Amino acid sequence: MRQRAWLGCWGATRGWRLCAILLAGMLAWAQTDTLAIALAQEANTQEGQAGDLPAEEPAEDLIDDVPAPDDAAAEPATAPPAAAPAAAPAAAAPAEVDQPTRPPETSLLSEALQALGWFYTLSFLLLSFLLVALLVMNLLAARRENVCPTALVEGFEQHLDDKQYQEAYELAKGDDSYLGQVLAAGLSKLSAGYPQAIEAMQEVAEEENMKMDHRLSYMALIGTVSPMLGLFGTVDGMIRSFGVIAHSVGTPPPSELARGVATALWTTLVGLAIAIPAVAAFGIIKNRVDRRVLEVGIISEGLMSRFENVGPRKK
Repeated sequence: MRQRAWLGCWGATRGWRLCAILLAGMLAWAQTDTLAIALAQEANTQEGQAGDLPAEEPAEDLIDDVPAPDDAAAEPATAPPAAAPAAAPAAAAPAEVDQPTRPPETSLLSEALQALGWFYTLSFLLLSFLLVALLVMNLLAARRENVCPTALVEGFEQHLDDKQYQEAYELAKGDDSYLGQVLAAGLSKLSAGYPQAIEAMQEVAEEENMKMDHRLSYMALIGTVSPMLGLFGTVDGMIRSFGVIAHSVGTPPPSELARGVATALWTTLVGLAIAIPAVAAFGIIKNRVDRRVLEVGIISEGLMSRFENVGPRKK
């Protein structure tokens, strides 16, 4: 009985061993099959990558792509720092080329002279010199001492009080002022009567007033001509700029357009710079002259009023 039981156990144990061996063989075969499939897929992938390479690339380039040993790789690792300084000037060169160059700095006066040209420069200089000369001349002519001097009024009145009519006439005749010419004309016609003396004084006053107005009118003329000349320069500059646009094939150069625009703006500016002071000075001096003329009329009539009852001299 024991022998049979032992044989049964051994047989069962042997059966389990056979099953384990078969199972191990199946697992090994499955792993071998899986490994073969993986190798086949890897081979297909490498063949696809090799097909993507250009046809003219030789086989030697593929050998060069194989990573070098560690000793060989250590040497190129030190090469980039040496190549970096050489690449720096190459990178800086485009920046220097692309950077725009600044035009040379010029003064405002040189820019104005270049934009105006010789014609406008000479024209505006002539107008400005004439304006200064007329301004000084009219200011001096409108002074009280040149229109109705106080010394003449006091001396003429003193001679009339002393009944020294001849001396009064000589005093007025020798004075070149506005009031002196008026009083001299009145005394010279006093022998024909008082109305004739007043009429002669009015004629001389109108003549002197016309002289002063003529000098002032030239200032007004400069104030009118100067902006007109500036407007002429404006139109001239714009015509030049549009001419550059019309005769250029592509985009016109900005420097050529800027010349015409600069001429237009500078002529307008200089013309207004001359005209504004001229008009302002004309108005101020004109009011002063009118006040002086009114003062001469009042003083002359007051001095000659004592001859109001004088009639014409009988022959």
